[in-house]
Amino acid sequence: MSASIKRDLVEKLVGRAASDGDGVKLKRVFGGTGAERFDPFLMLDEFGSDEAADYVGGFPSHPHRGFETVTYMLEGRMLHEDHLGNRGLLEPGGVQWMTAGRGIIHSEMPQQASGRMRGFQLWVNLPAAEKMQPASYQDLPACAISEQHLEGGGLARVIAGSLDIDGQTVTGPISGKTTQALYVDLHLAADEACELPIAANLNALLYTYDGEIDVFGREQGTTLPAGHLGRLGEGNSISIQAGPAGAKVLLIGGKPLREPIVQYGPFVMNSREEIEQAMRDFRSGQLAS
Repeated sequence: MSASIKRDLVEKLVGRAASDGDGVKLKRVFGGTGAERFDPFLMLDEFGSDEAADYVGGFPSHPHRGFETVTYMLEGRMLHEDHLGNRGLLEPGGVQWMTAGRGIIHSEMPQQASGRMRGFQLWVNLPAAEKMQPASYQDLPACAISEQHLEGGGLARVIAGSLDIDGQTVTGPISGKTTQALYVDLHLAADEACELPIAANLNALLYTYDGEIDVFGREQGTTLPAGHLGRLGEGNSISIQAGPAGAKVLLIGGKPLREPIVQYGPFVMNSREEIEQAMRDFRSGQLAS
């Protein structure tokens, strides 16, 4: 058995205020320039508000090509509809995993006019060989997410990939991706510490969304408070400890594609020419045909 090599925290980012769709206010954790360092991930947004005006406009019909979108709902209800006839109501604890492939046109609209709405959307790139595959969609209710209690009293919700937790391998409902996507929601009790193995070939990110954690690498411990993302360096394990109020944190990992990334809004391809073709296809009604 190989020795455990803890991953250091090599970059810390704080989400910035942004808006998308029909004026939905959100926090853009990362996205845009410099996406290569998060490979294979392109963007992470956190949306959340008690004010209906911040979210009620939703995300009316819009296109995508060349990547996957993962929407994870913590609170509230959102309805997905697309040109393929898929229709899914995303409720607390549920996930929608959409592979845009060669093209999909969809909407995501709140199903409430008051109350709290909170969740995340993650964009996962597709390799060049899979960018023009047919679009597909998976609707996963909260009960479909694999859960495992931690020895320290916390809980791991494994959405994608597999994770060894206290000697037991827990596999999420999403697997078999070329990117080897790993997506885990960790709920840690007050001062709870845990060390989790993660394959050395994956890039790894941590995003604290409630409370705070300390990340212990080979040479240092670094605090990652709520609203901050940590990009981790090389290694085969992560070691974290929650603060006195506990913590909730997303663990995201994936195999880097190491391919050119050319993005124009909702289209992510490998060259400018492919982006121009996507725009022509959308204008002519051929994007999602």
